[in-house]
Amino acid sequence: MKKPLPIGNDLFRVVRERDYYYVDKSLLIKDFIEFQGTVTLITRPRRFGKTLNMTMLREFFDITTDSRVIFDGLAIMDTEYASQINSRPVIFLSFKDCKGNTPESLLFMLNTIVLDEYEKYYRILKGNTDDSYYEFYMVYQKLRERSLDTNYLLISIKTLEQALTRYYHINPIVLIDEYDQPIVSSFEYGYHDEMKAFFSGFYGAALKSQEYMEQAMLTGIQRVVKESIFSQLNNIRVYTVLDEEYSSHFGLTTGETEELLRSYGLILDESVKRQYNGYLFGGTEIYNPWSLLCYADTGRLENYWINTSTNYLVRSSIDDADKLFHEKLDKLISEDTVKVNADLECSLIEIKTNNALWGLLVNAGYVTVAERVGQYMMTVRIPNGEVRSEFIKIIASRANVQDIDLHTMLQCLLNKDMDGFLDVYRALVLSCTSYHDAKENAYHMLFLGMCLSLQGIYKITSNIESGHGRSDIRMESLSGERPHIIIEFKQGEAVDTLKEEALKQILDNRYHAGLHGEVLCVGIAHDKKKCEIAYTMVESK
Repeated sequence: MKKPLPIGNDLFRVVRERDYYYVDKSLLIKDFIEFQGTVTLITRPRRFGKTLNMTMLREFFDITTDSRVIFDGLAIMDTEYASQINSRPVIFLSFKDCKGNTPESLLFMLNTIVLDEYEKYYRILKGNTDDSYYEFYMVYQKLRERSLDTNYLLISIKTLEQALTRYYHINPIVLIDEYDQPIVSSFEYGYHDEMKAFFSGFYGAALKSQEYMEQAMLTGIQRVVKESIFSQLNNIRVYTVLDEEYSSHFGLTTGETEELLRSYGLILDESVKRQYNGYLFGGTEIYNPWSLLCYADTGRLENYWINTSTNYLVRSSIDDADKLFHEKLDKLISEDTVKVNADLECSLIEIKTNNALWGLLVNAGYVTVAERVGQYMMTVRIPNGEVRSEFIKIIASRANVQDIDLHTMLQCLLNKDMDGFLDVYRALVLSCTSYHDAKENAYHMLFLGMCLSLQGIYKITSNIESGHGRSDIRMESLSGERPHIIIEFKQGEAVDTLKEEALKQILDNRYHAGLHGEVLCVGIAHDKKKCEIAYTMVESK
């Protein structure tokens, strides 16, 4: 009998008690203990098992419960660290749903999350009348009143650490899941500058004191630069997707993927690899766990990487990026890889540079590092088909294009229905208000982004030398069932003349050289809202 899959359930105790399918990641606990970093920050993309791992850490160390049954049979129990189970107080905060469109609504959410931890320990500490617990009771009362007094929120975690140390005579472990979600939310709704000092004080007070805290682990999408939010900390160690440490603990390895699929009557074939593989974490090949669980459940190779607020940060940052970034993005889309400078240890929220943006794309899972050339220089690529579809959505959204229209346009092109293609393409261009006054290169970039979905059936290149020059877009069919396609763009008022010039340029310069079989040659001319095409079929040998 197949075990139920933990789709949408990332609480370790629930997964184990209900006997959901579980991939053993318990040796993360061993690494956490052995690394002995006072504060460990692990950055990973969304939906890569961060919350499940953090709740596993909580259940293992939590002194207020008995977790031996739910850890029975897991790898950590065969190590020397098994004796540390349920040995420490744990402060656990999950900020994955901590969002607010105003500072007040965000503070209310933070207050609620911190109050939950206070409620847990108040039931244990409430019988103590010792004056040393006075500050704990005072903060607890303020949190219950929901006064949103930031002075009390700022000291709330530190105060709880002190109270637990006094009560248990052992320092607590602090776990903060998706620590950067409140920061991203403040950026999204335009009040980050107003909250920056609060974030710095809140995290600084919680994580700075080594007197009352044993260890801490934070997870998130990115690191917020040390000089701002973490300005008070000198004890933090950051592990990004480039580091070998913790590399196999988030996401599924090849072996784990094969075992999962086999358990549900599926195999790890090339189509699955193209759709969900492609990540390299510290040199380890990793699959997206959320997508694999959904695929195991449905048996359908679809896109399961659902939207989160990280998409907002990525999309808005790409929209605001400069020409140099978009030239690199163009090359990435057309050539599969591109060499960039990427800084994975700073946040685009704080430092708006191309290096930080490429670092965000790596940390957030939109690109993966194929080769590291230097400290910041690296070759990156789009990891798989699922992420490629995210880029299509980003480009389409930026241009105000609907997915169904895009699909219709490309199908007309592949079927050589040029009247249908022109009708839909004209409608798309009309909807792309940001492109109306653009130069020729902008339409080239827009069309190239639209063609992303055809990778896998076409080899798509841009400005690649062929024949006696460079074609704007060259689409080489990977099978004999579809025509090769070459597209050249022109921009100017005389669109009827320019469309013919574009087509003539393709033919005169023999941009179809090296292709074998039927080639559809298309010249496209733009003048703001006007668009005309000229085309012909040639047989290339």
